[in-house]
Amino acid sequence: MSAALRQAAYAVTASACGAVRMTVAGENAHLRPSGALWLETDRTLVVADLHFEKGSAYAARGQLLPPYDTGETLRRLEAEIEATQPSRLVFLGDSFHDGGALARISGRDVERLCAMARSRALIWIIGNHDADGPGSLPGEVADELRLGGLILRHEPQPGLQPGETAGHLHPCARISALGRSVRRRCFVTDGERLILPAFGSYAGGLNVRDAAFSGLFSRAPLVVAVGPERAQAVGWRSLLGE
Repeated sequence: MSAALRQAAYAVTASACGAVRMTVAGENAHLRPSGALWLETDRTLVVADLHFEKGSAYAARGQLLPPYDTGETLRRLEAEIEATQPSRLVFLGDSFHDGGALARISGRDVERLCAMARSRALIWIIGNHDADGPGSLPGEVADELRLGGLILRHEPQPGLQPGETAGHLHPCARISALGRSVRRRCFVTDGERLILPAFGSYAGGLNVRDAAFSGLFSRAPLVVAVGPERAQAVGWRSLLGE
């Protein structure tokens, strides 16, 4: 099946903002170029795997990275909030890189997070990196959240899980085009289940052809690669392994 036909089978459309629009488990989903998921019906913005303070965690171990990842991740998140004006913001787990991140995060960045809660509900889904939750930051804490036909949780469960919307795996795609290849963070879905890319500036990525994705989808999934200006639906046959 050609990439165009595969995209048609998934009934994807492009929006003026650069997002890919499609139905996931019966719910209208906007897969945005930033890697955020916008659920317009519920006015809900979802982001996964922000890994706040990953840079400072590495610095403590002697790996010197510019300590600006939290600020840059928040800048991108603020831009998404401004663009979508959500009534609910869901952090889909691993919002903090480790248990000490809240002690290292700057007061300015704490204030930016608190400001996000002044006009909307914040929901922190617990991940494997941040099992202690968001500490004294505002918002509700949950293991999972149900929105219509979707079940929002951090880590994908084994086997087919219709409606599951998860993070954790940090999906990336290596795409072959015009005799060269590019690597992009991506959403991956079969129309019933959706895995979000990591939103954090320093979060890494796992190739969607890795064995960790095997058995999660009922058919060859569709990848939606993200970039600075637009998201792009890509057929499975256009993808390369590492």
